[in-house]
Amino acid sequence: MTDETSLTRTLEASRHAAHQALARREEALRRRSAGFRSRAGGAQPPLAEFAAPAAKMAEAGGVASSGVLVAEGDSWFDYPGCDVLGALEDDHGFDIESVAHTGDRVEDMAYSGGQLDDFCRRLERVLRRGVIPRAVLLSGGGNDIAGDELAVLLNHAASAKPGINEDVARGVIDERLRLAYTWIFGAVTSLCQEKLGARIPILVHGYDYPVADGRGFWGGRWFLPGPWLEPGFRQKGFGDPAERARLLQQLIDRFNQMLIDLAALPGFSHVRFVDLRGTLSTGADYRDWWANELHPTEPGFRRVAERFAALI
Repeated sequence: MTDETSLTRTLEASRHAAHQALARREEALRRRSAGFRSRAGGAQPPLAEFAAPAAKMAEAGGVASSGVLVAEGDSWFDYPGCDVLGALEDDHGFDIESVAHTGDRVEDMAYSGGQLDDFCRRLERVLRRGVIPRAVLLSGGGNDIAGDELAVLLNHAASAKPGINEDVARGVIDERLRLAYTWIFGAVTSLCQEKLGARIPILVHGYDYPVADGRGFWGGRWFLPGPWLEPGFRQKGFGDPAERARLLQQLIDRFNQMLIDLAALPGFSHVRFVDLRGTLSTGADYRDWWANELHPTEPGFRRVAERFAALI
């Protein structure tokens, strides 16, 4: 378990990074303001496509918004066709500004400097419309415990201690991911506090139980390869589907519990945990809800989005 000193240092570092990002954005906003004044002074004629009647634009835009959400995450927020964010827009009427990127790990989101700047840029875009975001949505962790990482988390089935390697799981989930999420919560909170003078609710989820059946994205093609679970289990000698399911449940529960404990800390009273366990079936009809080993089908993503919408 991560000690209090590490958490305190992580929060301090995240606040410092947020202040640095804000300083960079202040300079960018000065350049933006100068560019705007330059264009406004040039009396440039409007583009033809901007001359549509207001009534036509309102009709094309659809019904009024349920509010604006700002999102950062992985492929559950950035997936071809339908994902959680798309379902929140189409089924629940939210407008979403997203910096989510398929394949990102939690440490990518936390410590890659450009991510914080991109998040701040999206926040500014919302504020220019005179709107305060309803919530910040976060999705991450699947890429940190799946793929090549899964085999590292497992002792071989033929070893004296088969199953999850406790020391590795503690280091990956209870320390590395816990610190990375602490950093993200702290940085996002600091940015919103500086920009708005208030905290914005942060919603974070911990995934549902997947099925290690060897299915990747469209057979492992394009930019989403896979499979992400079956190879690791096979490498470590776990061929029984029931045993694989049991081990995955342990890992997912552990990851969820880490987020639950983190959200319960006094400084994170604005962080809300979205429990997705039991949302998607792992029974005989699981292929109706799971498109592959890590991602839901369109009905699955829409059901997941309902869990988010209920808390916003």
